[in-house]
Amino acid sequence: MLIRWLRERGRAVAWVSFCLASGLLPAQSTPATPDAALEHDFQAAMAAEDKGDLGRAEAILVELHGRHPGIFAVDESLGLLYVMREKLADALPLLVAATREQPESDVAHANLGAAWFKLHQNEKALAEFERAAQLNPKNAETQQALGQLWMEAHTPDRAAKAFAVALAGKPGDRDLMLNLAAAMEEAGEVSKAREVLLAYPDVERSASAQSLLGDLDEKAGDFKQAAGHYARAVELDPTEPNAWTLGVEFLRHWTFDAAIREFESAAAKFPESTRIKLALGAAYFGNTDYAKAVPVFADLLGADASNPLYAELLGLSCTAVMQEINPRCTALVDYALAHPSDAKAATYAAATLAGGEQTEEHAQLTGKLLKNAIAADPKLPEAQFQMAVLMQSQSNWQGSIPLLEKAVALKPDFSQAHYRLALAYWRSGRKQDGQAEMQLQQKYSRQQQQDLDHRLRQITTFLVDVHN
Repeated sequence: MLIRWLRERGRAVAWVSFCLASGLLPAQSTPATPDAALEHDFQAAMAAEDKGDLGRAEAILVELHGRHPGIFAVDESLGLLYVMREKLADALPLLVAATREQPESDVAHANLGAAWFKLHQNEKALAEFERAAQLNPKNAETQQALGQLWMEAHTPDRAAKAFAVALAGKPGDRDLMLNLAAAMEEAGEVSKAREVLLAYPDVERSASAQSLLGDLDEKAGDFKQAAGHYARAVELDPTEPNAWTLGVEFLRHWTFDAAIREFESAAAKFPESTRIKLALGAAYFGNTDYAKAVPVFADLLGADASNPLYAELLGLSCTAVMQEINPRCTALVDYALAHPSDAKAATYAAATLAGGEQTEEHAQLTGKLLKNAIAADPKLPEAQFQMAVLMQSQSNWQGSIPLLEKAVALKPDFSQAHYRLALAYWRSGRKQDGQAEMQLQQKYSRQQQQDLDHRLRQITTFLVDVHN
């Protein structure tokens, strides 16, 4: 649906075809020409096009253009035919020429604008549609196209004005009502958008309208009502985008049980959706179901072996508080070895190895990963901390002190680093310094969980940004 194109910012080739095939096509009337043969041939080309014989139509129009250059009807018709046949490089000069030959033709400017849009030249398309709207402000198709281009340009207030004019010319048009409400919502005119939607025919049976009402409620702070509208949209149209929107609404407000239910169901229905899997892993993580989050992120990393986000999320899950060692975490080690410049992944991988069976091989691998991490990012406190933990496991308490001192300097509220530094000071005979560090450890004892919460908020914000 058109409203879904508006909200997801996708390319709408169908819309261009609509512009070229509806009220924006030149009238197939007799061209102003003293040559009766030219008139006959032009009408023959139009008849061939009507029958779907585009090859013959093109051949006739090319021959006419060669014999009689500068005739608007020929240039415009041949240009549009090239557009339909995906010959955009050939179409563009003809459509430009048509606007010069009849500069007061709103149709010519609109068709040129549609061609520019198809070439992803939105600024030029916008200029042509603005000119077309100036020449004929009551053309609903032009205003609708103009509104869509303003939405693409992230100027929803101007888009809303264009959609309103278009709707006045096509009262009751459902797509236009949704477009207008979406533009108003994005422009912050929540109450006006709601008025438009409440006038929408059968609003209770329109998934698009229900989803948009959910957006309005979310913006107004009525989260419960928003979830209800999103759920209704899923009931009416159980598509991946609607399921995603509902799940993200629960995730946005940390209602993890509900988010898990929605994303588990969606993952079963849409197994190819990467964002559904990502959101499911985030919901597990937020619900402290780390053992369930690990295989989700491991699968994502397995499918996209160079994705740093998936590696970080897997690392977070593998090293979370009270997390049991999960064999799927070995994927993180493989990633870190293949990407030595990813300091965070290397640090998480080292921490994962440190929590497993302590062997000489593991110790050497852990050291290699941490050296890579520190080389890649000397200011990453977790890397300094993990290297110190490795040293302490090898009874090198004195050697761990500079690393831990650097870790707490980089991150003063690093509770675990203060604790390890206290132990190192005590082992080195610096009992007073050790006592001071232990007091700092107690002061920041809740920091580890707060760090997890902070990262979870970052993950949620990322997912919400994807949603929007």
